[in-house]
Amino acid sequence: MTKIAIVGSGLIGRAWATVFASHGFEVALYDLKQEAAQAARAHIGTNLEELAGHGLVDDPKAALARIRVAADLADALKDIVLAQENGPETVEAKRELFAEMDRLAPAGAILASSTSFIMASAFSDALPGRSRCLVAHPVNPPHLVPIVELAPAPWTDPAVVAEAKRIYEQAGQVPITLRKEKAGFVLNRLQAVLLAEAFRLVGEGVASAEDVDKTIRDGLGLRWSFMGPFETIELNAPGGIPDYCARYSESLDRMVKSSEGLGNPFKPETVAEVMREWRGAQEAERVKRLSDWRDSRLAALQAHKRASQHKPD
Repeated sequence: MTKIAIVGSGLIGRAWATVFASHGFEVALYDLKQEAAQAARAHIGTNLEELAGHGLVDDPKAALARIRVAADLADALKDIVLAQENGPETVEAKRELFAEMDRLAPAGAILASSTSFIMASAFSDALPGRSRCLVAHPVNPPHLVPIVELAPAPWTDPAVVAEAKRIYEQAGQVPITLRKEKAGFVLNRLQAVLLAEAFRLVGEGVASAEDVDKTIRDGLGLRWSFMGPFETIELNAPGGIPDYCARYSESLDRMVKSSEGLGNPFKPETVAEVMREWRGAQEAERVKRLSDWRDSRLAALQAHKRASQHKPD
């Protein structure tokens, strides 16, 4: 079986282990605290059983059996084809961790980081094996939302990117490849624009935070769960994308320009306005309860999407 190392057993590390183990990979789970990795493995067992309940995993017990807790980093990296790093979100921490992985991992192994914002060039520039390093940024939770952004450094070998893409596809993921480095990659840049406008609409008194959420949840989000923005606008004008742009680009341009120069939309007073009407305490227990509910709904949606994948051209 193909071997994968999961370096860091927190929320994202657990989800990655779930992804790879459920698709036939042998997984070595490593954490600085071995007891944390042991607890993570037990949590992954629960994940796998829940996914099986939605028909997304065939044999959860066999998948869990493919996950072992590594004794140390060298043990985790033995005979692997790919290491998925999920350590602290600082350049310094990633420099140190990637230097160790580059020293210990087999020469042909790919070294990938789950970082949300740090570009691969920031932590791999001085490594002897820098050509095998890249970012493979998932969306939380990766075992339910399959997109993964492959963001190579300028010196990453294109063959490494191609092989990483093949591995993630084999693990049931949907990889995209950035053609050049860009802070925030693709997903977070798109999300940042939407979030900024959502906060502005609430801060300016245009709509409540709950109504803004409804607009996405019961409006745009329904289409976006099956189509991207370009596919969406292609169907919003008889002549497709060029026709849509000819009809609406002037109005869209005015809206975008009206938002420029307004400064930071996440100011304390705007946050206070959002929270003034927001229901529910912002506490860990409530966040955990709602996260579990979200994961259940995402699993059901994934099951539905798998059953209706064919789309006419």
